[in-house]
Amino acid sequence: MNDTMMERVAEAARALAENGPAEDSRSFRGFRQNTEQLTDRLIAAMFPSYAAASLSRESALLEAAELLMECLDRVLPRERDPKAVMASLFSALPEVQRQLQTDLTAAYEGDPAAASVNEIILCYPAFPAIAAYRLAHVLYLEKVPLLPRMMTEYAHRATGIDIHPGAAIDDSFFIDHGTGVVIGETTTIGKNVKLYQHVTLGAKSFELGPDGNPVKGIKRHPDIGDRVIIYAGATILGGQTRIGSDCVIGGSVWLTHSVEAGKMVLASSAVTEGHMTRDIMGENPMDSAQL
Repeated sequence: MNDTMMERVAEAARALAENGPAEDSRSFRGFRQNTEQLTDRLIAAMFPSYAAASLSRESALLEAAELLMECLDRVLPRERDPKAVMASLFSALPEVQRQLQTDLTAAYEGDPAAASVNEIILCYPAFPAIAAYRLAHVLYLEKVPLLPRMMTEYAHRATGIDIHPGAAIDDSFFIDHGTGVVIGETTTIGKNVKLYQHVTLGAKSFELGPDGNPVKGIKRHPDIGDRVIIYAGATILGGQTRIGSDCVIGGSVWLTHSVEAGKMVLASSAVTEGHMTRDIMGENPMDSAQL
């Protein structure tokens, strides 16, 4: 590189430093990579077949502990004890593992294409997405800034499945195919729920404060009951929207109001923007779950 080029590089660097944001006293350089490695090590400790290399549980946890402490040092307020946060997360790992085992069982039993649990762990995008979410949810409940969101965004980039770490998701959760699924922060999901690709559980509209900006910290996303199936392309919006247990929501349905338990909601061919609802109590909604 000649002198002229070096001068231009130096000039551009100075301009960027002057015009850009001030450097944080705790640099976030390398934070994304540490977050990704942390997520992978924690999943590998619970499910060794997921590990990219041959690692014992102890080795995976030791590496995870070091990475977690580095990450917490970047994001925790100075008055918070990172060791206490690490203790909470590591104490929660057996429960996270138990929940993920119920998710794996739901995937294996709910998808006739699944030949084995290891195939689900290694091939299905839902597994790393839900695993990252369940780990991040623990840290979210511990009120750890930024890190939980980074963990689920890592999974989002890798799988196309966007689950906010604040969502509350019960056991036996399965996302089939998965691409384009969005689950918002204040969503709640019951047991034995199955989603297909391009499902959105989102906010209908934002309540605005006196400054004209959206109010934070309020309920914005729907509640989904137990044993609900939501088919591809369905959109369910609003913090006051509840889908009752044992419902089936058909593909491409747009819902902004609640549906009582045991109903099937289908897109209406006669009314472009409408839908029709019929009672499915007495039927087994899981029988209609295959695409």
